[in-house]
Amino acid sequence: MRAGEPRVHHERKLMQALPGVVIGAGMLATGALTHRAYLGAAGVAIAALSLVRAVATWRRYAARVRPARSRAGTKTATGTRHRPGQTRRARMMKRMEQRWCRRQEGNGGMPGRTRS
Repeated sequence: MRAGEPRVHHERKLMQALPGVVIGAGMLATGALTHRAYLGAAGVAIAALSLVRAVATWRRYAARVRPARSRAGTKTATGTRHRPGQTRRARMMKRMEQRWCRRQEGNGGMPGRTRS
């Protein structure tokens, strides 16, 4: 079964990245103590990749949560309001459709401009 709450999915990914950071740090310390460069390099790589995964997961979660709260009902440059769930592509397509309709009406696609 899948969790319906996105927070659960992101928390699970963060918890999966945590052991990678711990193991990588342990390998780095072991490599430094035993003077094995390959072990230290592997530890750095594992820790870095785990941190990158954790940060990317956190940023995706934050990007899904923040716009719904802070940008709900904000006005865009064209003066139209958009819903929080509406994607950037959908808003662009809507603007293009509006311009197309204005061109068909004869004002050249620019608001407030009429063809003479």
